[in-house]
Formats: sequence, C-alpha cells, structure tokens
Amino acid sequence: MTTQTAEHELESAVAVVGMSGRFPGAPDLDTYWANLRDGVCSLSTFTEKELLADGADPAQTAHPAYVPAQGRLVDADRFEAELFGFNGTEAAALDPQHRVLLETAWSALEDAGYAPLNAPRRTGVYVGGSPTEHALAAGTDPALAAAIGALQVRILTDREFLAPWISYRLGLDGPSMTVQTACSTSLTAVHLAAQALLLGECDTALAGGVSIGSVRRQGYVHYQGGIFSPDGRCRPFDEKAAGTVPGSGVGVLVLRRLEDALADGDPVRAVIRGTAVTNDGSGKVGFTAPGVDQQTAAITEAWAAAGLDPSAAQYLEAHGTGTELGDRIELEAASTAFGARTGTEIALGSVKSNIGHADAAAGAAALIKTILMLEHTTLAPTVDVTSPVAALRDSPLRLVTEAREWPGGPDLPRLAGVTSVGIGGTNVHVVVQEAPERPPRPHAAAHPVVLPLSARSAPQLAVLADRLAARLRASDAPPLSDVAHTLRTGRVAMPVRGYVVATDAREASDRLTARAEGHRDTVTDPLGEAWLRGEDVTWPALGDEVRRVGLPTYPFAGGSHGALTLRGPVAEGGSPAPANELETRVAELVIEALDLSGAADLERTYFEAGGDSLTAVHLAGRLRDELDIDVPIQLFLEPITLKDMTNRIVETKQNGEGDGALDALLTEFEAES
Repeated sequence: MTTQTAEHELESAVAVVGMSGRFPGAPDLDTYWANLRDGVCSLSTFTEKELLADGADPAQTAHPAYVPAQGRLVDADRFEAELFGFNGTEAAALDPQHRVLLETAWSALEDAGYAPLNAPRRTGVYVGGSPTEHALAAGTDPALAAAIGALQVRILTDREFLAPWISYRLGLDGPSMTVQTACSTSLTAVHLAAQALLLGECDTALAGGVSIGSVRRQGYVHYQGGIFSPDGRCRPFDEKAAGTVPGSGVGVLVLRRLEDALADGDPVRAVIRGTAVTNDGSGKVGFTAPGVDQQTAAITEAWAAAGLDPSAAQYLEAHGTGTELGDRIELEAASTAFGARTGTEIALGSVKSNIGHADAAAGAAALIKTILMLEHTTLAPTVDVTSPVAALRDSPLRLVTEAREWPGGPDLPRLAGVTSVGIGGTNVHVVVQEAPERPPRPHAAAHPVVLPLSARSAPQLAVLADRLAARLRASDAPPLSDVAHTLRTGRVAMPVRGYVVATDAREASDRLTARAEGHRDTVTDPLGEAWLRGEDVTWPALGDEVRRVGLPTYPFAGGSHGALTLRGPVAEGGSPAPANELETRVAELVIEALDLSGAADLERTYFEAGGDSLTAVHLAGRLRDELDIDVPIQLFLEPITLKDMTNRIVETKQNGEGDGALDALLTEFEAES
C-alpha cells in the first residue's frame, strides 16, 4: 500500500501483523520463501524400505499403480509439551495436529511482537484441521480410553477442539471457533476472523489451519479419473496436469484492524482489503465437483468489498489442484471475474506445485506465499510446468513459470487475489495488498541498550542468540530500540536467561554471537543482572516512537511424542512401587494417570505433578470402577504429596468413606464423552 491510500479505506482493512508456518521442505517461513523463490518442488518420494519401516502395507506398496510420494512435514511428532502445560501421557494422546498448531500459534504471536501468554485482550481464534490417522486410532482404541478416559481421548484428538486448546493454553479470551469447509478451511477461517474484527467481536485474531493426516511416510494408489497424480507431481494449469499430491502443513496469521495496528506500532506485513465466501449449492455436476458461477461470485464480491475493481489485480494465487476439471473450471471462473484486459495481464500461480495439496491448511499456505511475494516484490514460479493449458491464451491470466520482479505502479499498490475451493462447494477469495509505507523516524542518538533473552534450556538460548545475531547482521536490520522493545514486551520470560548490552546492531550482533558460543559478555548492566537472577524487571522507557518488529521466534526443542496409528499398539506406562498390595495398585493408577516416572515422583503434590480437574475425575472413576474405592473429590485439591494421597485413598477404602456427589459428576462426564 502507498501513502495514496484514502482514510476511508483504512476503516474496512485488516492488517496481517504476524504469521508463522511449517510446510514440506520448510520448517520456517524463511526457508519456505527461499524454496518458493527458487522454484523448489518439496514433494518427497520414498523408497519401499522407508515405507515399510513406517508401517505401510506390503500388498499396497506392491500395487502397480502405487505412487510413493507425499508432501511430508518432517518432525511433526515433536512437541515441547511442558511449555504448554501437558504431561507426557497427555502429550502422547494429543493429536500431532494440535501439537503443531499450538506451537505455530505461539510463533505467530511472537512474530507480531506479542508475548504469547500476554496477548492483547479480546484475541479470537479461527482455525481448522483435517481428519487424522491419530484421531481415528485413538477413538477406536479401548485400551487408551481405559487408560485416560473416553472424554480425555476425545478432547485431545478431535479437531473440533483445535481452537479451544489454543485459547485455553495461551489465555486468549476472544471468540474461539474451529472452522471446517474441507479444502478451503483455513482461508474461510481468515474470512471469518477478518469479519469478526470489522464487526468488533474481537480486537486481534489468530486465523489459519493445519493438516497432518499422518506423521508416517505414505504414498497412495492412483486411480484413473481420481484426484491424485499418477507420477507424484502436481502441475496446475499444465497440459500434462493429471492430479494433485497429498500434503501436510500448518499456517497461522495474526490479524488486527489496520487502524489499530498502525496506531499501536505493529509490524504490518500485508493488508487484507476484502474477503468473500460463497457456495456452489446445487449448481454443479456433483457434490465433489467445483462450480463456475459461485467461484466467479466469490472473486467479484471480495473485490467489491475491497472497494476495488477486479481489473486492479496484478496476481492470482489460485486453488490450482492440477486436476483437469478443477483447473478448467477455476480458469473459467477467474477469467470471467477479472474480465478482458487491455495491455496488462494478471500473473497466475499455485503453491500446490511446490508442496502438494495441504487440505485444511492449503488456503493458509497460499495466502502466506502471496504475502511473502508482496514483501519481497517478487513473483514465485509454479514448478513442474512445461506446457500451460491452451485455455490461458484467451484469458487475462498468465502462468508464472520463472521467478521475476513484481513491479509496482504509480497509481495503485501491489494487489493480489487468493482463491481457495472446498469439496462440498465452499469458495473463498481474499484480496491482499502490500503493506503501507511507514513514515521514516528521526535517527535516535546511540546509547547502550539491554537486549534480554530467555528460553527453557541453555541450548535453546544459544540458538535464539545466534538467530537474533543473524537478523541484526541483515541489511534491513530494525532499529536496536525496536529490537529491545520487542524482546522486553513481546516474549515470555523463561527460566534460562541471558542478555547483551550494545549501542548499535553490529555491536549487538557480535555480542550475541559470542553469547551463542558460550562466552559471557563482559559488559554488564544492573537491570540485566536482575534479569539473570530471574527477577521481574521493570524496563525503562525507550522513547515514544518504538515499534514492535519481526524477530526470530522461539526455537522449540521438544522430543518425539509419537503418533497413534491403525497398525501399532498404544505404548503402556506406569511403574509400581509401594509394598502393600492395595497401595501398590492405587500407586500404579496414580503414576499412570499423571505419567510419572516412578515411585520417587510420589513425593510431589497432585498439581505439581501436572494434575488437573479432568484427570482427577477420571482417576476417581478408575479407583471406583477397578478398586471399588469411592474417593472424595476434594482429596485431589489438598496440598499433600501423592504418597500421602495414596495412603489416604487406601484409608478411604478401609474406613468405607466416600463422596456422595462423585457418582453424579462422573456420570455427567461419561455422558458427554
């Protein structure tokens, strides 16, 4: 956006102030952009040995039409559970989609310059996900239900709880909605979030989606006339296009009203000018088929909402599945919406050629790609295309097959449309515009500034320092006062801490590099030393003009918590300890329910061991059903060790005591599950 943007346009505009994502071949957005810019196809092809090692059916892999390809998300089974308050048992049951989405939401807020556990009030969550093997396996495993409870299985695996878990674990008190419109899910979530902001239902919103059907390496069987490619490559709008490739991914964007974002000094990455959602209804040949008319309507309505004519578009990021029917209908709809162009053309692309079809995360992948192109003023190529379809010749659209500059115009900012289409007919279109030019600020006099860092472990702190040093060496490094402001107010204070003192970006980078290599800075500061001691520091003001800036986000380092599959057993846990037989059995149940390592952990209290009210109800139910012990629910709330609690439970059995209200409470929970 240029300074020519009229004031009234700000009233209906939504700023993208932060974003984070992981996609095939890209653990972060910097890598994602490099892959897109360089035309990298990140689809993986697996050997038979790799497939069999991950549990593939030998009979299926031997099928002559089996295609060993996938857009795979590496390390999708890893999760820093403790950061989000999950114990080991809960983390293992928690669907990998939930785990990855939680971490991505955290990173997106940090990218916006907001501390994830201290986000703005009235922050809403609008996200969706895909069906998963883990959830299906969990829901059909009676042993898991017996171990942690049927209700607990459901809330840890069902995708309807994707949004509520983010709101709960990050303390976000705005609307929290899990969105489901099949392949258009995440772009629909963006539409709903933008509408909620404009209606005043929330002041900040997280929007996006996740799709991790399985963490295993998997291929698929190609069927003639099906939606999947016969050769493991996706070629949107190419004469050779014959289908798509399944992919995984996750993307979350942080949205605010543009007026608020500019007033609060947020790092605006792009502007959403208008959005629209339609459905094909019955106006198509079949339920799974796309329709022309309502795809056209979604585009024209979104540009009308933006107060712009579709002719202002310079780029269209299409749904682009690479299927003959889908591409043909999408081209017809887009050509009708954008109309004939005289002298100018609209660039066209689809990220599915790079990463495959990320299902519920596909729209987020496309929107994030478009925002990155706007930021870098570069059009990224659609890969594996050699012969664009003939229909493009009579269209204003031209497929981008090589990276090239995205030129700006004297009268209009860079503008793009992003389309997403879902099976069942839900079409979404978003009009996105380059970020506004920010007026330059007067150069502040150099003076020493403290840059505080923290993490959950020393290795993570070193990684954070190293990444921040690299950011400050870049040619577009932000002002040091903005960096300090973001680190002080936009990060969660963690137990392992460090800091450096510097007067400019170069000095800060050198000192951070030394810190990453294990050298303690010789320059000290009283507030910095208080920070090191773990104190809550009140940092001095850095001036009236400081802004939040995008900086490297938290380097997650959680271990693998695996994933449930339809081919393998659920791991069993628990380790008995005390001598008395009844004590032994009670201790086993306590240790299993709280995922403790053994008897030594019984010296902690229930809440110190990670217990919560839901686990208490489930544990009480198992004590009742398996040992005929009716435990007073208040026992779990008392500040006593688990060992003492175990003894009290045994005494309850021996003395015949109980809690008359427990049966009703358990019945209510079991009915809900």
